[in-house]
Amino acid sequence: MPPWGIDRNVGIQQFKNDISLTDDEIAKIVKWVDDGAPRGNPADMPPPRRFDDPRLWHIGNGKPDLIISMPKPYKVPAVGADITLEFLAETGLTEDRWIKEIETKPDPKSFTVVHHASLDIVEPWAGLDASRDKYGMGGARSFLSEYALGKNADIFPEGSGRLLKAGSKINFNMHYYSIGEEVENVTSVGIVFYPKGQEPKYPVITQHMGDTSDLDVPAGSVSRVDGYITLSQNAQIIMLQPHMHSRGKRQCTEAIIPQTTGEVSRGNGSVTKRITLNCINYDMAWNMSYAYADDVAPLLPKGTIVHVTSWYDNTVSKFNPDSKNWVGSGPRSVDIMSFQWQSFFYLTDEEYQRKLKEREAKARATDNQQQ
Repeated sequence: MPPWGIDRNVGIQQFKNDISLTDDEIAKIVKWVDDGAPRGNPADMPPPRRFDDPRLWHIGNGKPDLIISMPKPYKVPAVGADITLEFLAETGLTEDRWIKEIETKPDPKSFTVVHHASLDIVEPWAGLDASRDKYGMGGARSFLSEYALGKNADIFPEGSGRLLKAGSKINFNMHYYSIGEEVENVTSVGIVFYPKGQEPKYPVITQHMGDTSDLDVPAGSVSRVDGYITLSQNAQIIMLQPHMHSRGKRQCTEAIIPQTTGEVSRGNGSVTKRITLNCINYDMAWNMSYAYADDVAPLLPKGTIVHVTSWYDNTVSKFNPDSKNWVGSGPRSVDIMSFQWQSFFYLTDEEYQRKLKEREAKARATDNQQQ
């Protein structure tokens, strides 16, 4: 089964897509191993597990409302350097629609050669050479979806979504690497829409958080890197996903919330609240996104500093392509990167305060029931 990277001893533990084993399930397996892994009664054996067909979609009950593919396949050569290419595809939309669920994936025969697929929405009036200035903020391009090996679908909370305008296009930014044999790839994105005419209240934003390019991991060492970003508005975080490459080991996310009494003087009146949201053990073969349960999704005020800490292991291991060499920042699969994808939506001051009070009231009610 896919690994569940969330550290169960740190931070928030309620996720919509939690596939981890419970403590009781783990204890049962451990006891069975300690007892010598005895074979049970063959008559009680369940039928063999049937794994998902990689061609199937995990959204829309297997039938997305719209599937958009690269306009032509690309053959990745058997031998060659990493390469990044862009392919522009038409959506065919004749009216604006809001996205509720989205999943991007390569065709089954080519998972092994796709490092990532990063998809942009290109405005109807723009083309492939459109600038990324004001990215996602009214410019010619905005984020649509991302894929890396093992990535699952993104399903937005009720009342939130992403707008895809009539006449807009999709740009597939494709990063390929060679594996010793020629492989042809076509990557596609599947989309489930809200019903026509239904407009969710909260537009979802997805972006890098805590980017750091000053990466220096000597041969045979374990290193730590810290990145920061400040929220310009109140926000509710709905998803997080590390991105580190093969030597990535672990990533922790902290919210640093400046607070003030309003009477700031020398050393007094100003405090800082620090909250560890989560720590995630990273596996480059499983770039999973972790979707918070709605009632625990972090509510962060504007001015919050999001602190992302990443650890890299450049010692000998089966995950390390070369522990004898220094490694630094770069886009290639053998380089390292340091950031975290996060999805969130902004809240007005009134909405932020209302959600806080609702959380507090629910917590009090739960405490009263337990007394």
